[in-house]
Amino acid sequence: MKNFSKILILLLAICMVTGCFAACNQTTPPADGTGEGQSDATEEFVDYASTVKFDPNSGRASAPVTVKTFVDGDTTHFNISDPSFDGGVLKARYLGVNTPESTGQIEPWGKKASNFTKEALKSATSIIVESDTAIWNPDSTGDRYLVWVWYKTAADTDYHCLNLEILQQGLALASKSSDTVYADICVTILNQAVKHKLHVHSKDKDPDFYYGAALPMTLKELKTNIQSYRDKSVSFEGVVIRNSNQTAYIEEYDEETGLYFGIQVYYGYNLGYYGEEVLTVGNRVLIVGSVQYYETGGTYQISDIFCSAMRPDDPKNIKKISDGHSAAYTEVSAKDLLTKKVDIEVTTVDEDGNESVETKSYDYGFLTMHGSAALKDLVIKSIYTTQNEDSANFGALSITCEARDGTEIVLRTIVLKDGDGKTITADAFPIGSIIDAKGVVDVYNGVYQLKVFSAADITIHVQQ
Repeated sequence: MKNFSKILILLLAICMVTGCFAACNQTTPPADGTGEGQSDATEEFVDYASTVKFDPNSGRASAPVTVKTFVDGDTTHFNISDPSFDGGVLKARYLGVNTPESTGQIEPWGKKASNFTKEALKSATSIIVESDTAIWNPDSTGDRYLVWVWYKTAADTDYHCLNLEILQQGLALASKSSDTVYADICVTILNQAVKHKLHVHSKDKDPDFYYGAALPMTLKELKTNIQSYRDKSVSFEGVVIRNSNQTAYIEEYDEETGLYFGIQVYYGYNLGYYGEEVLTVGNRVLIVGSVQYYETGGTYQISDIFCSAMRPDDPKNIKKISDGHSAAYTEVSAKDLLTKKVDIEVTTVDEDGNESVETKSYDYGFLTMHGSAALKDLVIKSIYTTQNEDSANFGALSITCEARDGTEIVLRTIVLKDGDGKTITADAFPIGSIIDAKGVVDVYNGVYQLKVFSAADITIHVQQ
C-alpha cells in the first residue's frame, strides 16, 4: 500500500511538472496591440511573418521609396524615383490585406490598423515596395498600385513584410491574396489570427471607436472644443458654401460672437447620389458624422457621414433642412486672418457631468477655417504653379499677395478652368495687379490662407 502511495505521488508530480512545462511553452500574441481579447490557450502563437524574407533577385518589380502621405492601414503614398511614375509618386494599395476603413468611413479597428502601419513605417530606416510580378500592376481604380511593402528598422536587420504583419496582427481581412506569391503564408497567418481572435476576428469592442449616439451641438460649440470631440460622432447644422473634391464646406453664423464658424466634411466616394444632392451648395443641412484629425493637412474634418433615401428616419442620416442660402463672404483684412485672436467663453463638461465656464483665446483663422471670407485691395507679388503632372492639382496656383499694410497672404486656387474647359494659367493674373478675392479659409504649414475655387472669385481692379 505504501509503495502504491509512493507511485501515485510520483505520477501526480510528473503530471504537475509536465503541465507546468506545457503552460510555459505556450506563446500568446504580443501585448503591444496584437489582440484585445484572450487567445486560444491551447494554440501556440507563431511569428510567421518574420519567416518570409525579401528576395532582391526574385525578378519581381521593386524599388526603394520614402513615405509621402499616410492614408490608412492598407494605403500609403510613396515618393519613388522610378521613371514609370510621373511626378515621382506611387500610390500603394497593399496586396493581400483589407483593413477596416478610417478615412471617408470610420469602422472599428480602422484607426488601430492605420496607426500600426504609420508607426511601422515611421520607424523604418529603409522601405522597399515590391510588385507581385515583373511589372507594376494597378488596382481596379487605375490610380493605385498593388504592392508588398517591406521595411527595416536598422541597417543590419532583415526587411519585414508589412502586409503580412498587418494580417498577423488581426488588423485586416485577407484580400485577393489567393493568386499571389505569398498566398500560402497569407492563409496560414489569417487562420492563426482567427484562432487567436485578434482584433477584427474578435468579439471585443474597439476601445478607439466611438459606439455612442451623435452628440448634438452648434458649430461654434464644436469648433471651440473640437479636441474633446475627436473620434466621436456629432451632429450640427450649417449652410453648404462649397463642394469640391468629395469635400463639402459648411459655415454657420453665431449671433453672440458675430462670427461665421466653418468646418469641412469629407464624404469620399461612399455617399451616393442622394447624399450628394443633400450637400448641394446653398442648402442648409443637418450633418451627422465623426470628428477626425487630418494629420497631413493639420486640420479637423467631419467624415463617416451617411445618407439613405430608403431609411429616412435613420438617426445617422445627413438631411437637407432648406435651400436658397449663400456664403457670407465676410470681408476681413489679411492681417486679421493671419494673426487676430478672439476670446470666447466656453462651457465644458467633465466626465462626471459637471459644467465649467472659462474664457479661451482662439485664432480668428482657426474659428472661421473652412468658412467663407473676402479680401480686398491685394497686390499680386508672385505666383507659383503646381508642376506635378501626375497630381490632380497640376496647374493649381499659389498667388502671393501683399495687403495695403504690408501683410503677405497666399491665395491657393484649385485648377481653374475657363468657359471652354481650358486651364487658366498664371498669365491671367499679372504681377503687380490689384485684386479682390473671395474663397474659403484654409491653412498650409500652419499659416492661414484663402482657398479660391473659381476664376470669377478673383476680381482684377488695376492690371499691370
